[in-house]
Amino acid sequence: MLGRVAILLIWIALTLAASIGVWRVSAREGLARIEAQGQSDLRLASDRLVAALLQFREVAVLAADHPDVVALAARFAEGGKAVGTWRDAAVSLTLQRLADHAGARDIWLIAPGGTVLAGPADSPDRVTMNRALSRAAQGATGSEHFVDPDTGDRLFVFAAPVFASGGNVAGIVLLRLNAEDVEAEGRGNPVPVWFTDDSGVSFLTNRTDLVLLSEPGAKPDPATYPAGSLSGVLHLRERNLAGHRLVSGDGSLSGPALDVSRALPVIEMEGHALAAADPVLRAARLAALSTAAGFLAVGAVMFALWERRQALSEANAALEVRVAERTAELSTANEELRRTQAELVQAGKLSALGQMSAGISHELNQPLMAISSYAENAELLLDRGRTEEAGETLGKIGAMAHRMARIIRNLRAFARQESEPATRVGLAAVVESALEMLDERLRRAGVTVDWQRPDFPAIVMGGEVRLSQVVINLISNAIEAMEGQSERRLTIRMARADGMIRLSLRDTGPGIADPDRIFDPFYSTKEAGSAEGLGLGLSISYGLVQGFGGNLRGENVPGGGARFTIELREATAQPKPIEVET
Repeated sequence: MLGRVAILLIWIALTLAASIGVWRVSAREGLARIEAQGQSDLRLASDRLVAALLQFREVAVLAADHPDVVALAARFAEGGKAVGTWRDAAVSLTLQRLADHAGARDIWLIAPGGTVLAGPADSPDRVTMNRALSRAAQGATGSEHFVDPDTGDRLFVFAAPVFASGGNVAGIVLLRLNAEDVEAEGRGNPVPVWFTDDSGVSFLTNRTDLVLLSEPGAKPDPATYPAGSLSGVLHLRERNLAGHRLVSGDGSLSGPALDVSRALPVIEMEGHALAAADPVLRAARLAALSTAAGFLAVGAVMFALWERRQALSEANAALEVRVAERTAELSTANEELRRTQAELVQAGKLSALGQMSAGISHELNQPLMAISSYAENAELLLDRGRTEEAGETLGKIGAMAHRMARIIRNLRAFARQESEPATRVGLAAVVESALEMLDERLRRAGVTVDWQRPDFPAIVMGGEVRLSQVVINLISNAIEAMEGQSERRLTIRMARADGMIRLSLRDTGPGIADPDRIFDPFYSTKEAGSAEGLGLGLSISYGLVQGFGGNLRGENVPGGGARFTIELREATAQPKPIEVET
């Protein structure tokens, strides 16, 4: 009797040890997966936020270059009259229109001493020189964030210097942005995300109950956060599990989750996100229960054999029935485990696919800027009574809007792996359209374009919009690669051979650091945190060209620079449609 009890206790101990081991391994591997998924979600939200803020900073810089703004600042610098006598209504209206187009709260023009030269009607005649204004007065771009003591709004401000003809700072453009405007895009994200500044206060978040919560022990600056502006303290209960730190809190932070974080030096903040751990813990418990059931089943079988060794013939039938029952239970439990693990893998795939949406801003940036420019031109033409030219400009806006719709349709089709037939496309016209779209950027960058239209009809099989995306992306990459180079020349040539048309673009930049990886998704040589440093442009371009039955390659050129070559099949007189994977 004692022997049977001892064996039973040993087997139960082994069952518990095996179940705990399986639970720990399953939990550790699952938590590692959701931690990587959480990092991916946080990286996507961070890149979206940084890109939005950098765009508003660019608006402030562009406003500082406006001729009317420069002229008013220069006149004040030369005149230097009393406060309140220099406010210009026309420039104020121009700045407010620019703010409305960009989605900012307002834009001011301020003299280096604090005198307001243009801005909203309710703005004061003078302002106190804060950190952002002082930095702009020194010739650099400044920024800061704070809670407005009068309205309680969370504000971002960007200050850009206005340079006079002599190179000295004649004024400062101040752009104010409501923090809720950059939070709106992430409101529907099921993952709680918040961004804290160096004071430990959650200034930006996709959850209303996390706004302006301070970390325990934080000492916020009263100048940034006036008395009574903070909502409370962010309390997160912590516990260690399988080598990972799980947290839980109140409201939207309830339930066990992994806290992942990421430093954002570009905006001087730190991003945080919570990856829900409930699915992993349920899967781990299911795996542990399955192991325990298996051990108990085997133990029961062995115990029955040991008990009935004297009556082997009778025990055989009962043993077969019990083994069949336990095997069915194990099969059901294992099938549930495999289904749960497959759901976790699919969730990881969807998260990786979601990262590709960051490329939409890169693909739509050019038509958006063109629409904004055409809209301003149309407004000026209407004011001057030049309705015919205004109508042409509005027609261009409509064409750009249709082009954006086509781009979005193509990106959606790419995500669904849809296919559509290729058509005859004039490649030379695509190149000239791309050069026209990028003409202003090429001039600002000081790039000389050497383009010779071919003396043969360069008709290829492809899609006009997607080929335009590829060419614009390659030209944009060349412009960025040639920044800081003494010679900035972009050479574009087209040739025909063996039923293929080859389009080559050569720049005078430093060349390609790793030619074998340039078409890998998410590989980028740009700065971390850059608004366009996701490494998706060349990967998407490569896929589009491959889908047309062509090829895209990049190589370094002897003597310096890089060359990208697009090879596409030349269209015949009566082309046969081909299916294109987009």
